[in-house]
Amino acid sequence: MKYYNLKDKTEVVDFKTAAIKGQGKEKGLFFPEFIPQFDKDFIENLYQYSDEEIAFQCMKDFVGDTISSDVLKQIVSETIHFEIPLKRINEQMYSLELFHGPTLAFKDVGAKFMSRCLSYFMSNENKKVTVLAATSGDTGGAVAHGFYKTKNINVVILYPKNRVSEVQEKQLTALGENISALEVDSSFDDCQRLVKQAFSDDEISSTLFLTSANSINVARWLPQQIYYFLALKQWKKLEKENPVICVPSGNFGNICAGILAHFRGLPAEHFIAACNENDVVPQYLRTQKLEAKETIATLSNAMDVGNPSNFIRILELFNYEFKQLRNKISGYSIDDKKTLETIKKVYEKDHYLLEPHSAVAYTAMEQYLSENPGKKGFILGTAHPVKFPDAVEKATHETIDLPESLESLMKKEKKSIEIQPDFAELKRFLLYKNQQEL
Repeated sequence: MKYYNLKDKTEVVDFKTAAIKGQGKEKGLFFPEFIPQFDKDFIENLYQYSDEEIAFQCMKDFVGDTISSDVLKQIVSETIHFEIPLKRINEQMYSLELFHGPTLAFKDVGAKFMSRCLSYFMSNENKKVTVLAATSGDTGGAVAHGFYKTKNINVVILYPKNRVSEVQEKQLTALGENISALEVDSSFDDCQRLVKQAFSDDEISSTLFLTSANSINVARWLPQQIYYFLALKQWKKLEKENPVICVPSGNFGNICAGILAHFRGLPAEHFIAACNENDVVPQYLRTQKLEAKETIATLSNAMDVGNPSNFIRILELFNYEFKQLRNKISGYSIDDKKTLETIKKVYEKDHYLLEPHSAVAYTAMEQYLSENPGKKGFILGTAHPVKFPDAVEKATHETIDLPESLESLMKKEKKSIEIQPDFAELKRFLLYKNQQEL
């Protein structure tokens, strides 16, 4: 399998190079040269396969010969080494709970897979890789945990000051060791802008071995398709019709992985991009105009993205054919007031506890199902409610107990460096840190 740069299709690399580089020339994202198809027997008989075998089948064509089968099987086994249950909320809707991993968020899957791949690729190298990532909430914790104490890899995470929850902040700032957290006095979009500038800076590129751990990296993006197939395996035991799939969407890597899975053979009635007030894509689906916006801070902070990087991959999947894309994807924008109302309603009526991101997804799914009677589907539960206690407790008037896994973490000291959204500050930090490592 080869990957081409969406901004310069003459740049073609293998999986290892794409994973290590993160992005190509002109900040272009890498995209697989073809979409491997599953045969119908595999899809129809998912129940006969273990979760590990399904995960292996999802990834083997994408890594090609850059990772041996035995090593890949070990990597995917570690990647999904936690429960990923599909739970019924009510007669029409289920939730795929992706928050039972080590940092209680869906990004544990992609971050774990990527960290294991990079560790394998760098095992015989004498130089260190610097993993540079921006986070709007959950990426930081998942990346920090996934790469913690990994040999030959340093991690630098940028996050927006006062725009992540207390639990999210502790997960990315309390570990120390090879993890550095930069607290940017601005929005996620500025954090992402700084990361992209670093990759295109000649001095940094010539001095550091730099890669990204955001969903722009194929090693973070591609493994997310695994849990869509694991969901289908469970869905087929519960329902006959194909599911509507609703994904809380910010940078659009998660829903893009689901759509990729659909292009490979995953049966899906429809996809819903559930957004908060950052409505770039829902507006595009109405007007066919894709325009970046200033980020709006919301309760569902991991989706506070005004310029979603991965949407270009969705456009590529559909060959930029708007009509085909619009027939398969709907977009909804849900405000904070409705988010809180939904958490309260679902908790009281269905005894199911949502957090802000899954509440946005629930509301979007509810609206779609009301417009399309007779359909059923599942939302992606992307984070544990305990990560957003203020919003959840405000809506339900119930106190959320901390899981045991978080109790010791929350007592640890926050270790971060505050910077302005100024590339010169980031550059100085990266070059200084590299000098200290020499």
